[in-house]
Parts: sequence; C-alpha cells; structure tokens
Amino acid sequence: MVDPSAVLRSGLMGLSRNTKVRDVVEKAPVSKDVVKRFVAGTSTEDAVRVSRELDVEGKLATIDFLGEDTLERAQAIHTRDAYLDLLAELADACLTDGGRVEVSVKLSALGQALPKDGRKISLEHARSICEAAAIAGTTVTLDMEDHTTTDATLETLAELRKDFPDTGAVLQAYLRRTEGDCRDLAYEGSRVRLCKGAHAEPASVAFADKGEIDMNYVKCMRVLMEGEGYPMIASHDPRIVEIAGSLATKNLRAPDSFEYQMLYGIRPNEQRRLADAGNQVRVYVPYGDEWYGYLVRRMANDRRTRRSSCVR
Repeated sequence: MVDPSAVLRSGLMGLSRNTKVRDVVEKAPVSKDVVKRFVAGTSTEDAVRVSRELDVEGKLATIDFLGEDTLERAQAIHTRDAYLDLLAELADACLTDGGRVEVSVKLSALGQALPKDGRKISLEHARSICEAAAIAGTTVTLDMEDHTTTDATLETLAELRKDFPDTGAVLQAYLRRTEGDCRDLAYEGSRVRLCKGAHAEPASVAFADKGEIDMNYVKCMRVLMEGEGYPMIASHDPRIVEIAGSLATKNLRAPDSFEYQMLYGIRPNEQRRLADAGNQVRVYVPYGDEWYGYLVRRMANDRRTRRSSCVR
C-alpha cells in the first residue's frame, strides 16, 4: 500500500526545487509571517539580534547562513565571506566566547559541487571559517546533506579536525550507516549532532518508516551517550528528548557534557523548559535570502515526524 504521508513529503521536497513555485511563494504577503517565525531575517544584523535574544534567555545558538548546492565560485566566496562577517559581528557583540553562539556550515554552499576542484575549494573556505571562529572563541559545525555527500563531508571533517579539533559533525539517523559512523566519532572531544535527516533518500541507504528511524536514532544516541565525545541531540520529539535525559543520567553525564538542539521557532516552550531545568539548549537559527528551500523541507520533515509510532 502506498504511504500517503510519504507521497506528500516527496511532493513537498519536489517543490523545494521548483523555481516557479518559489517565485510565487516569495512574493506572497503571507510568506513574510511564516518566514519571520522560522527564520531570523535576511541580514547579519538579524542573526546577531536573535542570537542576543537567545543568549539573554539562557540558550545557546548555532547560526546557518542559508544557501546550498552552489554551482558558481562567486556564490561560494560570497557565502564564505558572509560567515566571516557574521563571526566578526558576533564577536564584537560578545556572544561567541565559550562557544555560546557558533555557526553551522553546509559544504555544498561553499562550493563542494563545483567542477574539478569543488572539494578542495569547499575545504579551503571551511578552513577560513574555522580560523575566524577560533579567533572569535567559538566553533563550527559541518551540516550534513544528502547521502551522496556523506563520505566527502566526513573526509573534510577529518581534515579540519587536524587543526580545529572542536569542529562539529552532523550524523543523520535515517541513514542505515549512521550507527557505525557514531561509533567512529564517539571519541573524546568529538562534537556530534545527531538529527533524523531531512532529505528524500532511496530505501537502499535510508530508513523511510518513522518507527524505524526513531529506533535507529535511539541506537545511535545510546552509542554517543556511552562514548567519550560530546553528543548534541537534535530532536523535537518529546519521547526522544525523554530518552536522551535518561541515557545522560544512566551514563553519569554532567549537564555540560551534552546538549539538546532545536530549530528556531519550533517548540519554544520546550526549549525554555529544558533550559530552565539546567540543561544546555542550542537553537539552530537560519538567516539570509535563501529561505524558501529550507522552509519547504522543514514542512516536509514535519509531516513525517507527526506520523504516530513507538520507540522500542
């Protein structure tokens, strides 16, 4: 039987790449209200403002300059420079010390898919961002994208960690390989964000059923919590959050030895509850003009996570 939710999600993912629909949506008046809820704004000033608001609330932040799948070197340079400007502004605002506000970077936005030297170019750009982050007193996390880039992203991570060992990794629980990747990265000093994943992937490499994804998430989370690294539990699922707390207690983890991560505009009351209880909560804050694809994928992922299932 065809899963209606899967069909709907596939349709939404298709819309994220449809430029004609994008043009219509971006010009619709109602879009501004939706964007305001889930995106900090379009400018560096907007990202700094939201970061300051979260800091006052006792929350950490990771900032994402929106954009991906860059096929022009000039755009990749623009993205790199946007991060350099952002880090300088965050440092001037005294928000970066101790990693209170860090940045999340997509290698595809830095030119990973450029012909011939894409991997080298994206590594050089990522290294420049890591250098700026180190000067500012904070860190960088490499976002993970679709499964075809996983190996290349992990290779870049390994290169960056030679000079910047606190560079964060992202692993996606819907990929069948991820439990093994968690074991490889659960070493001392290794920062790993575990999320469910938000791309349409073939069944040969990824779980599609929410129950299977949730079960794999818990397996992966257990590996990270039992390891020597620093787990970053990126989930809005109340059950996942509850299990994360139980695993932290079981493994005698101090509150500063792991963190919860949630998206800007998603479950703000839960973010506040966790932070008020003494947990570290980091909010993923996107900003920039390229918000359309991000929001449509967010809608598609929400459709999937709302389907009922049990974590066993």
